[in-house]
Amino acid sequence: MTGTRGGKTAHVISHSHWDREWYLPFEKHRYHLIKLMDRLVETMERDPAYRSFHLDGQTILLEDYLTVRPERRESLQRLIREGRLHIGPWYVLQDEFLTSGEANIRNLLAGLRDAREFGAVSKLGYFPDSFGHIGQAPQILQQADIDVAAFGRGVKPTGFNNEVTEQAAYESPYSELLWEAPDGSQVLGILFANWYSNGNEVPTDSEQALSFWDERLAAAEKYASTPHLLFMNGCDHQPVQTDLPQALRTAAELYPDIEFIHSDFNAYVKALKQSMPDDLSVIRGELRSQRTDGWGTLVNTASARIYLKQRNERGQTMLEKGAEPLAAYAHLLGLDYPHHQLLHAWKTLMQNHPHDSICGCSVDEVHREMVTRFEKSSQTAECIIADSVAHIVKRVDTSAFGGYGEQALPFIVFNTTGWKRGGIVSTELDVSRIYFREGVEFGEMKARLKTLPVNGGTIVDAEGRQLACIVTDLGLRFGYDLPDDRFRQPYFARTLRVEFEADDVPTCGHRAFAYIPFGQELGELPEPRFASEGSLLADDGRTLENDRIKATVEDNGSVTLTDKAGGRTFRGLCIYENAGDVGNEYMYRQPNGETAQTTELLQAQVKVLTDTPYEAALEIVQEWQIPEEAEASLARERDELIWFTGRRSVRTEQTVALRIRTVVRLQRGGRGLQVNVELNNTARDHRIRMLFPTDLRTDVHYADSIFEAARRDNEPAAEWRNPSYCHHQQAFVSLHDETAGLTIANKGLNEYEVLRDGRNTIAVTLLRSVGELGDWGLFPTPEAQCPGMHGAELMIIPHGGGGQRTDAYAEAYQFQTPLYVGTTGVHGGEVPPCHSWLNWSGRDLALSAFKVAEDTGDVIVRWFNWSGEATELAAIPAFAHERMAMSDVLERCGEKLESDSGGGIPVGPHRIVTLAITPQLPD
Repeated sequence: MTGTRGGKTAHVISHSHWDREWYLPFEKHRYHLIKLMDRLVETMERDPAYRSFHLDGQTILLEDYLTVRPERRESLQRLIREGRLHIGPWYVLQDEFLTSGEANIRNLLAGLRDAREFGAVSKLGYFPDSFGHIGQAPQILQQADIDVAAFGRGVKPTGFNNEVTEQAAYESPYSELLWEAPDGSQVLGILFANWYSNGNEVPTDSEQALSFWDERLAAAEKYASTPHLLFMNGCDHQPVQTDLPQALRTAAELYPDIEFIHSDFNAYVKALKQSMPDDLSVIRGELRSQRTDGWGTLVNTASARIYLKQRNERGQTMLEKGAEPLAAYAHLLGLDYPHHQLLHAWKTLMQNHPHDSICGCSVDEVHREMVTRFEKSSQTAECIIADSVAHIVKRVDTSAFGGYGEQALPFIVFNTTGWKRGGIVSTELDVSRIYFREGVEFGEMKARLKTLPVNGGTIVDAEGRQLACIVTDLGLRFGYDLPDDRFRQPYFARTLRVEFEADDVPTCGHRAFAYIPFGQELGELPEPRFASEGSLLADDGRTLENDRIKATVEDNGSVTLTDKAGGRTFRGLCIYENAGDVGNEYMYRQPNGETAQTTELLQAQVKVLTDTPYEAALEIVQEWQIPEEAEASLARERDELIWFTGRRSVRTEQTVALRIRTVVRLQRGGRGLQVNVELNNTARDHRIRMLFPTDLRTDVHYADSIFEAARRDNEPAAEWRNPSYCHHQQAFVSLHDETAGLTIANKGLNEYEVLRDGRNTIAVTLLRSVGELGDWGLFPTPEAQCPGMHGAELMIIPHGGGGQRTDAYAEAYQFQTPLYVGTTGVHGGEVPPCHSWLNWSGRDLALSAFKVAEDTGDVIVRWFNWSGEATELAAIPAFAHERMAMSDVLERCGEKLESDSGGGIPVGPHRIVTLAITPQLPD
């Protein structure tokens, strides 16, 4: 018996989707990777008929393999050059939404760099198992000369064990479609409509093969727009099918009118493009399974183990807004740019970016190791920052402070963001040091330092303006220098902590200040004029107020906030919500019939924490009794693998105390109210969110995503059945109507929901506690209950309506980036005390990167247009340079620009724009 389907070509592509760590920790998965790779290399070398293998689109697998099997490098290089083993373009298969825009690009750059070393790269945007796809992916791929993307989620429903379910109307009737970014960039999209395992374990036995292929061919034909049918011969951690050539010969005998080939994506895409129909659907923007019932989106991985997301945000910020730009500024002053160290720090961080890692949906051992990687990456970044700052401060002219006497202590405040800014600066200054090399006996050394008089002081800038500050004596401190040219230099020092409000620190630049102890001559100065005067705290001890906003803490701990410019008042902000969670690390599931609890009826304790001329803060403490955990039936449901949508468990009536400490803080120059949260989690199986009722009349909202402020509907599509409608965010979520708006900024809190409660309340998830991984089996994860102390940082930014949210977005981006500080002495220098390395302007543009390209040595500066309106970019480098040219995400030089004119560079809606500036470096 033979099948009858003529005129078709079956492209069978061998692969193994390799989750680097997931239901096993990394080293156990690597143990099996070594076996897979050994078998693959041996099979390919032994059997020329085994033609091709796709190595999952991520080059880290080569790193992991060759660490254990370095002698196999030449074999791998040969197979790659021969076009049999296909690698790249990514370094890791990341979660696109939970890693920053720059992290997504560094991932691509690192993968392409690694692939070049092996001889070839697969130019395919490969996203086999990402939990939804960012809207700007087509633009990023197009800028990297990649015009095809293959993916398995986002535009069709996938359920338990990744089974495809029926739906009345798919967004695309075909498995081929056109995917369009918000700026209009398009790529050909290849949807794994029957998952990336539809050609797995092909039988060699004729009878079994006939049954197999009759089913699989019909399923592929259901969605294919051309005669070329795609069959993915593999699955998660799938061993190599060494007898595939024989299985394909069997298939060819059974179906003589179908051509069965052991194919690869290059051949498949080439054939596809030659026979595509004209009626492919165009799907625009984010692919988040919006047109599904909502139960399989995996969106709640954004709130699984939030502590990981917070560490990741800090690590990304430290590299993107600390190490890279500061190293670039230092490079312009003659210091070698540390490409190798930055690549190491980025790769270490990106090893935490695979979707099963950063999503927090693995076994506990995986996430313990992630914490160590975060620390390792940050340690390297801290060293790069320290070296860069030390190089720069020696070249900044601080001679203006020479008139204040020998005790003047200059320091430089660095702003690496794209906007001029101010903020509270806290730095430690050594008023005196005694080095061990000086030969002073330890007792005398310590006595001298301890008896130094410390009576406070003032801060001055290079123009002579005095600023109020708070000085804290930290006493005796041990420290050491690590010179590049001699042995380490230990010392004892008498150290002060100085805190003040710095203002007008230039974009991509710095401003010099100095601490002047009381008793020093201030020289021929005009009458002192302080940047900060008066108090931000009202007499009632409950109200904070500056020129822009007024915030009052109510008896229940909620905040009433008024935007002075627009006159809009927002009430009931910062209420906490607690609800049960009988889901898993992938998906939130509130117990049947449960109503969420809130702190609305609690009585809060409120006291003044800080009251200075430049900042005031209130402490709010709430003692809350919440259910201790789910009933014992939840454990039974987990043991029996009852899918979370069908669970009937509820929470126990037994309660535990949840103590929440909230600090609301207002700076004199601040546009928003800062909110810091501390809580000690002693409960299990629950979720905690902070609520921000907006009462704004709008059907849409905006969330900071990857290189865009994504516009999203407040109401889900008609197909949606999940009561929860959570989304991803990066720096903020924002609502506005025609008269007012409210933006909530955050640090590492990636999940939010706009509630359908009649008030358009923004709910930001602070903590989610669950006890299992989920997915295809039982994997207990007690550490995912996240016991112990947790914190969160947010900012509430009121603003005008319509298009008046630019300043709020800029404030939200700056909220994530600290001001960096470096101490120095009094000296001359070629760099002014107040200086910006790049003067630029452009409405609705956000600065995303300032770094040096490894291949060309060009200074790379990148922006993105967060709006749907065209704008213009004007950029004038404040450093000697040979040329300025358009570039792309691969940091290549394009069209030369008139760099000295400051003329406008057109930037289309939602466009990512990169400039390459060739510097003239000092000898």
